[in-house]
Amino acid sequence: MTESVVTASPGDSVQSVATLMRERGVGSVVLVEDRGRPVGLITDRDLALSVVAEGRPASDPASEHASSPVIKAEPDMDVEEAGQKMLRHGVRRLVVVSGGVVAGVITLDDLASRGLEPELSARVTRAALPDYFFHARGG
Repeated sequence: MTESVVTASPGDSVQSVATLMRERGVGSVVLVEDRGRPVGLITDRDLALSVVAEGRPASDPASEHASSPVIKAEPDMDVEEAGQKMLRHGVRRLVVVSGGVVAGVITLDDLASRGLEPELSARVTRAALPDYFFHARGG
């Protein structure tokens, strides 16, 4: 789990979130309200596909392009359980929540480095790919 989570407000512009990602060297930002309660997750992929590719304004609120509700993990969740949750929800990131506030983020890479079975890792990767990926490849 990465404990130093980058957060922003749901009303922050996508441009400010993109700038934050660049400055902090991260690929995702957790959107939080009410003293750290997670309400969304926005990724660099969201910015590229939902904002840039669709010609949306950089002033759009981040919440309009974020995944919501947040798919959460418990701080004591084991590797296999976290991998299964990613698979069920078709995501590669889980927001770790403790006491109702963000405590960290678990990525598929984190799980793979901690012993997630390669077959499950591959299934999570495939489940998290957008539909257009398969249509573009004929499959």
